[in-house]
Amino acid sequence: MITTYLLYSPSFDKIYIDQTEDIKRRLSEHNNGLLSKYTKRYIPWEIIYKEEFESRSEAMKREKELKSQKGREYIWQLLNGGVRQLTD
Repeated sequence: MITTYLLYSPSFDKIYIDQTEDIKRRLSEHNNGLLSKYTKRYIPWEIIYKEEFESRSEAMKREKELKSQKGREYIWQLLNGGVRQLTD
């Protein structure tokens, strides 16, 4: 399974969208500053949303949708309580 996920940095009010095969490892890498210059600047991160897909191409398609203007509007609604679908 491939997971498309949304990270949120409450300290900086920033979001980050990506996809991975191992979400626990990936979150740890983001919070240890090992993956990207962008996520390193806004530690700590928490997973606030995720979707699982059978293939990488499906996950990448959803990642692209979430990164669109409409997708970002959905994300901010999620963060502001307008959508009730947080992770477990």
